Amino acid sequence: MTRKNQRKKQGFSAAFLCGFALVLPLAAPAFAAATPDAASQDLIAKGRYVAAAADCAACHTVPGSAAFAGGYAFQLPIGTLYSSNITPDKTNGIGNWTEAQFVRALREGVRPDGAALYPAMPFPSYARMTDEDLHALYAYFMHGVQPVAQAVRPNGIPWPLSMRFPLTLWRWMFAPSPEAARKSAERSFPTPELARGAYLVEGPGHCGACHTKRGLAMQETALTAQDGPHYLAGGAAVDGWTPPSLRGEPRTGLGAWSVADLTTFLRTGRNMRSSAFGNMDTAVHHGTQYLTDDDLTAMARYLKALPAANSTEQSWQKDPAATRALRAGGTLTAGQRLYLDNCAACHRSTGAGYAPAFPPLAGNPVVMNAAPDSLIHIVLTGATLHGMQNAPSSFTMPGFGKRLSDAQVAAVVTFIRHAWGNDASAVSDVDVAHLRKRLTPSTMQSAPPTPVDPAPAQPGAAPKAPEQDVTQDTSEDALHSAAQPAMKAH
Repeated sequence: MTRKNQRKKQGFSAAFLCGFALVLPLAAPAFAAATPDAASQDLIAKGRYVAAAADCAACHTVPGSAAFAGGYAFQLPIGTLYSSNITPDKTNGIGNWTEAQFVRALREGVRPDGAALYPAMPFPSYARMTDEDLHALYAYFMHGVQPVAQAVRPNGIPWPLSMRFPLTLWRWMFAPSPEAARKSAERSFPTPELARGAYLVEGPGHCGACHTKRGLAMQETALTAQDGPHYLAGGAAVDGWTPPSLRGEPRTGLGAWSVADLTTFLRTGRNMRSSAFGNMDTAVHHGTQYLTDDDLTAMARYLKALPAANSTEQSWQKDPAATRALRAGGTLTAGQRLYLDNCAACHRSTGAGYAPAFPPLAGNPVVMNAAPDSLIHIVLTGATLHGMQNAPSSFTMPGFGKRLSDAQVAAVVTFIRHAWGNDASAVSDVDVAHLRKRLTPSTMQSAPPTPVDPAPAQPGAAPKAPEQDVTQDTSEDALHSAAQPAMKAH
């Protein structure tokens, strides 16, 4: 579950995985915007909530800069894209956009002058959003966000790679039409709660942008649970963070997590099983922590309804052998010694950590992921779990990249992936060296600033405590049944 936000290794992959940067030179033509009197405070408040659900701030706010003023860099092999200023500034932002132009950009990936947007903004997911939510979102950005007169750097993509017409072809081939997307979003579910959860995860939350595999053209291989088991089965690395499966795998997915585990994680970025770091910390910090408990529970129940993509994966079984070796001392391997010297104080000889402050390593899905990128990355650079409104304490793991060699990092990571029953593959010093070279300051922008404009609870939605277990039928078959009409998300 840990890691959702931004950049890729090839083609337009960073753009696809990094959220929703409206990456465009904002020399947009002038269009009439709505007057301030047109938007009520309730509508603006709802739009603020939708912006949190869609995690808009994560890509459009750079640490230390004004909210939504853009400038986030997406490093691609073809050059660098910079997220746009989406404040209502009329010169540098979207202040001259009409509502129709705003909606078309979000649903179809087309900017006001008719040119295609880079798919850094996940319009294939946003196409599912309701008219009501998009209307509120427009009201919020036009009347609830302060205009910022900040120009964004031009994209650093050389000609002819900077030509946009191939993006139009990509959109025709891989992005659903708004009509098809809305029809899918309104499909039948067993309960309104599952319908709401599917809407939030598949639509504004655009979880698949990071947690779903990509095809040869860097398109998401599945956009919804209707599209098969590839959906949310884990994505490719983004800035050295590998998004894990959000499906029911017992070791590398969410199979061992309860609904309460998920809602706590989405609300606070931490629970007794894991902690958010990297891009997922940003997603919680700017987005899911502001959602109501009803919505978080709906998302959790929907995710728990997704069966494992890998049905052969066995459950994690605790093995005390590593703990006994660490406690006995004597002759230790290089990995064991490095773990005792650098890791055991917080994560303990049992690998259990001191959750929720310091997460467990034993049985952690991220540790057991087939790709070791996330674990290598956090050992090299460290990470900070920022304080949330319901969990104000901030915890930082220091980076060890300056004090440990590639071989030492490989040894300790291999030990962690083998110990306590984790039984994941070994890591080589070549793996560490390769990732170390890719982790430059320009690709490490995930530390979120303090929220400037936190979202209140959705009007009319009374938060409630999440339930502790799943008692209703939330199987994959149930997701596709027609027991009752889907609830439209307003």
